Amino acid sequence: MAEQRGCLSRSWGSSTSPSMLTGHRHSSPQPAPSQGAFVLPKLITTYPVVKCTSSKLKKGQGAIKALLKYLETAESSPGCAMASVSSKRKKNTRAKGRGHQQQQAQSLPADRGKPREGVFPTSEVELDKTRPCGLPEKQSEELIREVPMASGPYFYISGSNGEGLVSIYCQSKGWQRIYDNRRQDYALKWCEIKCRETYYHFKEGEQLLYQIPNNIVLTSKIGLLSCLREQERVMRKINLNSGPKLLKMEDFFPESFRLDLKKERNAFFGLCKEEEIWICKPSFSNQGRGIFLLKNPSAVTTLQAKFSKSEGDPPSKRVHCKVPRTRIVQRYIDQPLLLEGKKFDVRSYLLIACTEPYVLFFAQGYVRLSCSNYDATSDDMTVHLTNQYVQRKNSLYSQLKDETIWRMEHFNRYINEKFGKSNGLPRDWVFTVFTKRMQKIMLQCFLAAKHKLDRKLGYFDLIGCDFLIDENFKFLGAWTMKAEPAEKPEFSAELCDFTCRMRRRGKREKVWLLEMNANPALHTNCKVLKDIIPSIIYESLDLVLEIFTKCLKGQNVLPLKTLCKFVLLYNEEASDPSQKKRWQLNTKLYTGRYLRPQTDITAPYRYSPTKAAGLSRSPAAPEEKVPPYCLQRAVSKLS
Repeated sequence: MAEQRGCLSRSWGSSTSPSMLTGHRHSSPQPAPSQGAFVLPKLITTYPVVKCTSSKLKKGQGAIKALLKYLETAESSPGCAMASVSSKRKKNTRAKGRGHQQQQAQSLPADRGKPREGVFPTSEVELDKTRPCGLPEKQSEELIREVPMASGPYFYISGSNGEGLVSIYCQSKGWQRIYDNRRQDYALKWCEIKCRETYYHFKEGEQLLYQIPNNIVLTSKIGLLSCLREQERVMRKINLNSGPKLLKMEDFFPESFRLDLKKERNAFFGLCKEEEIWICKPSFSNQGRGIFLLKNPSAVTTLQAKFSKSEGDPPSKRVHCKVPRTRIVQRYIDQPLLLEGKKFDVRSYLLIACTEPYVLFFAQGYVRLSCSNYDATSDDMTVHLTNQYVQRKNSLYSQLKDETIWRMEHFNRYINEKFGKSNGLPRDWVFTVFTKRMQKIMLQCFLAAKHKLDRKLGYFDLIGCDFLIDENFKFLGAWTMKAEPAEKPEFSAELCDFTCRMRRRGKREKVWLLEMNANPALHTNCKVLKDIIPSIIYESLDLVLEIFTKCLKGQNVLPLKTLCKFVLLYNEEASDPSQKKRWQLNTKLYTGRYLRPQTDITAPYRYSPTKAAGLSRSPAAPEEKVPPYCLQRAVSKLS
């Protein structure tokens, strides 16, 4: 047909019959429209764009009544959206490439422009109804899922570690999730695996990005070891009478050797002549992968032979060496403190909430136990490594899963009951002496790597720190207090007495830092973790957002309204006031625009999936609506 049914194509007068409007030549003449038809000018003013369906106009006589009824219904419900239909019929097109027939364009549902919980529906039925024409089925489904209907802010999550909790938090703020990694208009990006392109397109002062790009200087084994060694070497050369006294590296970090350096490697092989246990770890690995023990000189000799063989091979074959060169060996703590006969370590958290300026927090975590009783001579790695990834390989894990994780309160009660009196420990030793020791070690490690970390306003990181305690409770409490109880009222008299006794005995507190982990496990697969991990994530994001907002406004970081269970470790703004003016000058250039709703959601695209899917939205500014020409002529005749 030359014209599309459903659009008025002729003038509307007293001598004009509906048959002329609808194209039915043999229909009987009909009387002129009633007085009710003169409501059209009023309705045209309010609703100039009218949708007429061909099914109603086919009835001939009822065409005018149907149109009037439609307009009256629209007037009674102003929220209803009406779309015009073009006067030309769309022609069928053949798909290029494979030569198969594509689907013909279909009209979108009436509520297509309404937001449906921030994103398009993803069920199979709804996808079939809303699929844009002219696109393959899989591609259209991806575009529909990835294009949010609301105006932001947006957040992007990659990976499954903490995905559900981060998504819940962001949605509680009214943010919409996006699934296209190529989009650059996100407010928050939370990724397990770091991508160079992500940091290249990151907009400082406008977005938030999880994980500092070069955090390996703190979270890899070799990176942390190198920073601590450099820090200790510098401290020996200069005399620091002012400021906090740093711990000696040998007091909290096990003796370590780098196997990627020939000099250190040979020094280690020359040292291992006795029956000692050493543990060999890959530098850039987690979850206990690639870790093994060297329990005797013969095992060390075997390892030495592998390195000697790789050195003798030509360069083209060295890459096939079974032992990675980026490894370290550490002296194994073969006499750890045991809980009910099982080995354990303590997971705590270091939050770098801001890098410009640096703001650090400490958070209590939980205790991780092994499933089996400890035996230093055992070849079963589930006896020696306590993380959940390794413990899952134990046959008892399914039965003891909830017993392998303790709360810190449970750990504190156990220490009070079992070791308090026998070892002369102050009450609540876990939350006083032990916690202060962990905080001091974590801060010292950060200060050792501080000058190497990349700094941009919007970077933040959450790092998991693992600690081990010596079984003999050889403690040195002198660092906890250098003043009398009156000067330090927060310390109890019992703790002060313990401090003095330990100072007189000259004993050292052996709380060992095992490692610092980037992207720590945030799964909630047992009862204790279901209570601890959500609060860790929610408060971390609260602090990051509050500090980020204050930096944009040039305000002081402290006080913090969202600070609850975390403990402030370091505030560069307070420790170095001379730099405060520099930070305030820099933040004047930042607006944080992606943390606010956006008026044009397609502007930040390099490629616009909205446009490709045929889902372009109207601009924010309302456009003047002009009624169709054929309807204008009809109204002029009626008037």
